[in-house]
Amino acid sequence: MIQITRTDAANEDFRTMVAALDLDLAIRDGDEHAFFAQYNKSDHIKHVVVAYAGNEPVGCGAIKEYTAGTMEIKRMYVPPERRGQGIASLVLAELELWAREMNTMACILETGVKQPEAIRLYQKNQYTVIPNYGQYAGVESSVCFEKVLG
Repeated sequence: MIQITRTDAANEDFRTMVAALDLDLAIRDGDEHAFFAQYNKSDHIKHVVVAYAGNEPVGCGAIKEYTAGTMEIKRMYVPPERRGQGIASLVLAELELWAREMNTMACILETGVKQPEAIRLYQKNQYTVIPNYGQYAGVESSVCFEKVLG
């Protein structure tokens, strides 16, 4: 059974999984990694979710305020050996619930075209493609999504 814990970026399990995520992204992003990495700092994120199977961390994600009423989903990761078990959807659902509790109207996020698993995850969870926002505007290797929260 998967248990979800709310925490912050100081959580050691979150930091370990983010390090693994960054290694994966460095390979996928190639020459573009430095550009994306500058926007993926986790140190000051206050709203982090870690999923556990027993004592083992098996997934994570975070939200941070983008604008008033909009949270940005950040640092979503499930280790490869744990993918396909619905963990990422559980993490995403908890982040959305937390965002709603803070009176957030929508969640947005950016992912890469070289991350087809992430794209499928967001589509499966009713996120719709939007024009690339902020620092991702005009970046052809980025795909941005939004979900209006009910």
